Amino acid sequence: MALTISGLSKTYPNGVKALKNLSLTIGNEMFGLLGPNGAGKSSLMRTVATLQDPDSGSIDLDGIDVLNDKTSVRRVLGYLPQEFGVYPKMSALDMLHHLAIMKGIANKTERTQMVDALLNQTNLWSSRKKSLSTYSGGMKQRFGIAQALLANPKLIIVDEPTAGLDPAERNRFLNLLSSIGSNVTVILSTHIVEDVRELCPRMAIIASGEVLLEGAPAEALDALAGKIYSKVVATDDELRALETSFDVISTNLVGGLHEVRIFADTNPGDGFKPVDSDLEDVYFLNLSRHSKN
Repeated sequence: MALTISGLSKTYPNGVKALKNLSLTIGNEMFGLLGPNGAGKSSLMRTVATLQDPDSGSIDLDGIDVLNDKTSVRRVLGYLPQEFGVYPKMSALDMLHHLAIMKGIANKTERTQMVDALLNQTNLWSSRKKSLSTYSGGMKQRFGIAQALLANPKLIIVDEPTAGLDPAERNRFLNLLSSIGSNVTVILSTHIVEDVRELCPRMAIIASGEVLLEGAPAEALDALAGKIYSKVVATDDELRALETSFDVISTNLVGGLHEVRIFADTNPGDGFKPVDSDLEDVYFLNLSRHSKN
């Protein structure tokens, strides 16, 4: 299952240019779409999910013209949007049966087997008869994946799925995503770098509706090997001085002090020490370069 996005542009009536001639190729894998809030991730996901039309461009899903054959796309699509609404008084069991019927699974035996399997897969079986309003945030997200997996979709889109989850629920959710299987294309749209690092063999970084980088996280890390340096400073004045003199990627507070990470082709001296690059360095360096253009 290959998804090819070509020259996609979208400007909203308020003048916001959400997508700017964006092109991506996504294979049969877990693909990470990484970017800050407002980068255009949700606009792209809604367009691929046939919920809105672009101003220009095309999307091909294994030979299906996504923009002109939406019915065919919806038959093979599972979607968990950033804001996922449910009927709060319904149980997870009843809601999944209702959604399965809407997806055309009319045979009761087939539907029951599918719903029961999904409730077990998402670890919701013991809570299947409880109303969805009583579910925690993590349980609601796992239910969201269960409904997205109805009818064995070939393309699954999850938009900011771990935002707001506590660490334990986040781990449960990521483990669930990783177990979905290798015969499904999964697009994980997120601003959380760790989600992509842990799950995705390929990724893209986008900002202001444009692709800044596309490739394997490991390749992006290799490109920065030996070029990331770190220094700890105590005052805001020292931090500002470094920001004017070096290509600062990020700063973090550590014990009340500023840890400054910079990109440099050679050792800059001045107390900086070489450190291993990580995916956050890739992410912030690309965003920093984009903001300066």
